[in-house]
This record gives sequence, structure tokens and C-alpha cells, in this order.
Amino acid sequence: MTSTPREFRSIGVVGLGTMGAGIAEVFARNGYSVVGVEQTDESLERGRQHIEHSTGRAVKRGKLSEEDQKSLVDRIELTTSLEAVKGCDFVVEAIIEQLPLKQDLFRRLDEIVGPDTILATNTSSLSVTEIGTATGRPGRVVGVHFFNPAPVQNLVEVIRTVVTEPDVLEEVAGLARSLGKTPVICGDKAGFIANALLFGYLNHAVSMFEGKYASREDIDAAMRFGCGYPMGPLALLDLIGLDTAYEILDTMYKQGRDRLHAPAPFLKQMVTAGLLGRKTGRGFYTYEGPDSPVVVDDALTPSADEQPQLRRDVSTVGVVGTGTMATGIVEVFAKAGLPVTYVGRTDDKVAAVRATVERSLDKAIQRGKLEESAKDEVLGRLTGTTSLDDLAGADLVVEAIAEDLKVKTVLFENLDEICKPGAILATTTSSLPVISLARVTKRPQDVVGLHFFNPAPVMKLVEVVSTVSTADEVAETARALCAKVGKVAVSCGDRAGFIVNALLFPYLNDAVKMLQAHYATADDIDTAMKYGCALPMGPFELLDVVGNDVSLAIQRELYLEFREPGFAPAPLLEHLVTAGYLGRKTGKGFRDYSAH
Repeated sequence: MTSTPREFRSIGVVGLGTMGAGIAEVFARNGYSVVGVEQTDESLERGRQHIEHSTGRAVKRGKLSEEDQKSLVDRIELTTSLEAVKGCDFVVEAIIEQLPLKQDLFRRLDEIVGPDTILATNTSSLSVTEIGTATGRPGRVVGVHFFNPAPVQNLVEVIRTVVTEPDVLEEVAGLARSLGKTPVICGDKAGFIANALLFGYLNHAVSMFEGKYASREDIDAAMRFGCGYPMGPLALLDLIGLDTAYEILDTMYKQGRDRLHAPAPFLKQMVTAGLLGRKTGRGFYTYEGPDSPVVVDDALTPSADEQPQLRRDVSTVGVVGTGTMATGIVEVFAKAGLPVTYVGRTDDKVAAVRATVERSLDKAIQRGKLEESAKDEVLGRLTGTTSLDDLAGADLVVEAIAEDLKVKTVLFENLDEICKPGAILATTTSSLPVISLARVTKRPQDVVGLHFFNPAPVMKLVEVVSTVSTADEVAETARALCAKVGKVAVSCGDRAGFIVNALLFPYLNDAVKMLQAHYATADDIDTAMKYGCALPMGPFELLDVVGNDVSLAIQRELYLEFREPGFAPAPLLEHLVTAGYLGRKTGKGFRDYSAH
């Protein structure tokens, strides 16, 4: 017998802080009548202001008419009486993240509402099961985790406990869809999907900053320009609130005992000092005032006169290699007005580089990104050769050959003999130690890592990697040169993963572990990260694009370097690689592409 889908008419929202007010607005906007409850008249007034400001902004932006705003606000009844939710079909709680308070509230709600009412918690870190045990209806208790700001964010995580009734899950997922939201269903584990994956990554970024491995600006720029993330991790922590982040990590660590979730000590210091991020006007960055999004200069802000300068003359560039990366780098330098000599193993390979650059320029002309006249100028700056000796006069030589230490080492020994004194030797390695290449030369002070991202002409980021031997003026010249060719340079030390891969791959590995544990589906995990965290791709989409073999190799490097148990590659990733399921390039990875 099929039951007719449950119809929800009235919704109760208890707690009208930023989150609760946002949830009330979302329901009212979609035609539901809402009862909003707060403890005091003062907090009720603050909730009213939240709703008025938020809908007012929507009116200003033309997303809502004034009539719609008025009828939306009219659909919300605001009260300090919890009894007012008596007739509601669905009640969601959005009070502060403290288990005893939430349990007490659910105990009271259980006595007030009807037997069919579904009770939901918007907790982001507490156990939904423990909250549900305070009621006589644990089967009708679920988690509905909205993301902030609720009116804008599309994702809702629907959390099932071991006792949640299946039809309750379906009804709540349907309710979320009626709000224009995308629901994903997951089990009751600290952090659910999005936070469990997001906060491990954020915590890792804090440790990186705490260890003075890279500046806050460089860590944030690396993830924005290297991965296309809308915000860097430290700026995002300031937005979320460092106290909130600490609580979520602490809860996740207590539940799972995963060291990657143990809050970075620096985070605790910041919270204790009251530097909570935007809400207090200071966190990793300093803001104009409490609750302001505007960053202002502080003692850590690099000053204008600290902008990197070309401490050495770089008027000619050499590139060794003819692959995708090498070709992209040749194009970048030539477009920026520098004469480039590139070296390949055969005449055919050398010719192919020129042809590829020419195709790329033609595409740019078609799209109106480049003047027809500029094409010949760019091509006129290219000189292809099969002889390394032709690099004798170059001011900078960039190596972009296969990721094989032996092959690269031999090349650096040769370049050391061929290149003029004072020439900078750079490697584009993404996973090998730069120092291993520097030490085979008699000029380790002149060797630096320049890690471009693929495709080099499009991706803005370059990681400038200094070894313990790299001269400061060489690293500074490399950064200044990146700026000159239109790239964003970030500085870091010579260790596995640099900034981007060291932050990105453990997060991808965590996603694989989550899938392996049957906690959520690959589709739901991808959806959660795209909609909940506004990432350009979900982890499994990204793994299949990067290649599971490449991802496994990077993860192994990180594990070997840091000996962090949580960095050990997920067995499922190893199994897929062993089976030859490498992602898009083989037609099968976490998903099957062979039919397309």
C-alpha cells in the first residue's frame, strides 16, 4: 500500500539567530506559514531585524518585490511562547550548539506538538541520536543541516539516525526540495558530509600558518587561484567564526579520534584571546569593525614597498620539455613579451610545441581575447631547438620534463655546466624535492621551484618554492617575474605538496574514506561539497579528472613526508588504481564514463 506524501503546512522555528531567522525566511518565502520562537523580547526583535534586513537586501537586488517581501514577513508569526508551535507539522531547532540545552528543548517540544509532528535539529556538529533520545519519538527526529546564509545556500544535509523512520526521511527530503534546496542524506556522524570534509582541510590550513610555512595571504591565494575555491581557508574560518570552527573540530575529534580533526593549538589561542573572525573584527585578518567583511591592513599585511622586485635581470627565458605543461609555460612567457628558447628531444616534438601555441593563439583571437597582430609578435619570440647548448645565454631556464628524479637530476647537471653564471634554474615539479635537483649543481642558491598549474596559460597560480639553499634575491626575482607575466605567485618551502596539493589531497583522501565506509554516496558527497562549500567540483569528479593514479602517487608522497596516519592513502583508492580504474582517461574511475 502506498501512502500519500505528507503535506506540510505550518513550520515552527525555535531560535532566531542568523541561522534560525534564515530558515524561517526560506520557509515563508516558499508559502509556508511559520511560527518563530525566541526566549526574550529582545532576541525576538533581533530575529525580526535579521529577517527584515535579509529580505530588504533581496528587494534592493531585484530578487524580491516589495509586495512579496510584505507577504513573506506576514507569514511569520514571532513569539516568545514555545506553546505556539503546538499545531506545526514540522519544527526545526536552531539554538546554540550545546547538547543539554537542545535535549531540554526537544523534551519540551515532545510534550507540546502532535504525535505526527516531525522534530528536526539544525545542529552542525552534535549527535542527532543523542538529541532524539530526549523525546518519546526518536523515530520522528532528524537532522536538517541548512548552510549559512540559509536563503542563499542550496544544500540541506538530512541526517538519519539508526532509528529514524524511513518515511520520515523521505518526507523531509521532499520538504527540502519544495524549498528549492538540494537535499543529501547521510548518517549521524560528527560533521556530517560537508563539515567533516571541510573542517579537516581548514584545520590543516591553520597548522600550515601556525608553522610559518606560508603567509595567510599566500595560503588563501593558493586555494583560490590554484583550485578555483571562492574563498581561501583562513578567510573562510574568519567568516564561519573561529569559536564555531573550534567547537566543530573538537566534537569531530572526540567522536572519531582522527588526529586530523584535533583542533590546531593556534585556533584555541585565537578563541581564548577573543579573536573570533569577522564577528569580533579580528581573526586571521583584521576587519573594519565587528561583523564587517572589509579587510583592513594590520601588522601582517605586506606593504606596497615590499612588492617583489626583479633583483636579477630576466630578459630571456629557456624552457626544457615539450609536454602540455612545458608548451603552456612557453606560451605564457612569449605572450608576456619575453623571447623564449625551448628544447625538445626531436625536431617533431619541437615543431609540435610551436603548432600548439599557434592553435592556442588562434582560439584566443576567435574569442576576442587577442589581437590578430599580436599573434605574429608572440610567435616571433619563439625559438625551438634540440640542443641544450642553445640555453647558454638564458637568464632563466625552466625545466618541465617527466616527473622522474633521475632524468631531472641529469638535466640539472647539464644545465649547471651550460648556463651562464647568475642564470636562475627552475623546476616545475609538483611532487619531487627541489633540493635534490639543487644539490647536483654548483649553484644551489640559484635553483628554485616554479610550480605552474595546468593549463598554464589559463591557471593564475604559481607556487614559488624556496629550498634551504635558495638565495632570497632568487625567490624574490621569481615572484616578481610571475607578477610580470600576469600570474599570482605564492611563496612556500620545499616540502611535499607545497601549499595546494598538501591541503587538497588529504581532503580528497578523506572523501574516499567516507565513501568506503558507506556513509554517503559519491553523488551525495559531490553534491554536498559543490552546494555546501561552493567548490567548483565535488571530490570524486575532481579525482576522476586528475586521475586516480596521480592522486594516489601524491597521497603516498604526503604520507611518506609527514608520517601522518590520516594521510595514508584510502584502500579504496589503491584498489581502483590496481584495477586500472584511473578516471576519465580510462573511461572508468569513481564513475563510469565509457557510455558517454
